[in-house]
Order: sequence, then structure tokens, then C-alpha cells
Amino acid sequence: MLWLKDNFQTFNTRYFENGLPEPRFFIGRSKSQLGSLACQHGLVWGRRFFGKGKSADAFTLSISNYYDQTEYQFRNVLLHEMIHLSIAVSGVKDTSPHGVVFRGIMARLNRDGWHIQVTTRMQGTRKAYTGSENVIKQYLVLAIETSDGKHFLSSVNPKFAKQIDNRLKQVREVTAFHWFTTDNRWFEDMPRVRSLRGRLTDSETFDWLTSTMIPL
Repeated sequence: MLWLKDNFQTFNTRYFENGLPEPRFFIGRSKSQLGSLACQHGLVWGRRFFGKGKSADAFTLSISNYYDQTEYQFRNVLLHEMIHLSIAVSGVKDTSPHGVVFRGIMARLNRDGWHIQVTTRMQGTRKAYTGSENVIKQYLVLAIETSDGKHFLSSVNPKFAKQIDNRLKQVREVTAFHWFTTDNRWFEDMPRVRSLRGRLTDSETFDWLTSTMIPL
């Protein structure tokens, strides 16, 4: 997730004059779409998304880590979606989803050494495996502190987060808990739990990890 945010900010400055609102970011496992940009209906056209602080909620930019791509390839996908965002922000109506306006911006960026494409064929590309250095990871992490001074960390299956959150509020021994997202590979070998359980962690490691993650 930090990788996406950092690269988005860099490209926003370099190619879009810091004119793009930062979207929500999501990392998924789509086989058919390397990237996508979703817009909330009614918040985009006519620049209405700038009103009432909703610019960050108007867009969700998604990147798939299903395939074992290089960092350069991931950046091309990100730039592809940022072109879509740029067009949406401007309010310009393109001739098609990848029409004249899109292709004009794409050509400008490709002259700077990128290889952005309208579509990318992935036949023959390896599926990313857990230990790949190229895989962008996203973990939903639960950090728990208990009344006896213990610290626990869990990598949680997002589908069960609400259920676990409700359960936590009923456990008297839990004195504090917080939710985070991170791409830290410290969590790579941890199962994504579906119930309230976690790994006992010393306070120093707990403090270090929670200080580097993004709170929810």
C-alpha cells in the first residue's frame, strides 16, 4: 500500500502538476484486470467531487498482484489508471474509455520512457507466488493489547474483520485494539485468520510494527 501511495505522489508531481486527488487504494488478485479506477456515482462529473471534502472518497484505484510482474510493469499499470483519473478530474469527455484524450496523454508519458498500453496480454506470464520479490502485498492487521501486558498481532481475512471487531468489544481482557493495513512482509508467513486469535509478540516488535503501519 505504501508503494502505491509513494509512487502515486511521485507521478502526480512529475506528470500531473499535483492536480490529482489522492484516491483510495486497493490491491487485489484479478486475473483479467491489471488495474482499474472506480468512481462513485454522482461525485465526479462537473467537479462536484471537490465539494465537502469528498475528493478522497470519489475514486478507488486498484492494482492486481495476480501476476509476477516487475516493478516497472506495476508502475506502467499505475500510470495507466492515473491517466483515467486525470481525465475524470478534468471533466473532459473522451471519445471512448481509451480514446483520443487518453492516447494523447499515454503517448506523452511513453516518450519519457514508459510502456503504458491500452491493453496488456498476460498469456504466458507466471502467476505470482508468495515469496516473489515483485508481488505487492497488502495485509489487514489487528493489534491487540491485554490487561496482563501481552501484545498480539493478527493478519486478518478482510471478510471476517467486522465479526472479529464485534467480538473484541466483548472480551474484558482486551484493553486496546487497533486496525492497520501494511505491505510489510513480516506478515507473509502468517495465516489470514477468520476468528479472534493472534501471534504473541514482544512489546518492542509490537511498537515498531504498529508505528510503521497505516491505521484504519
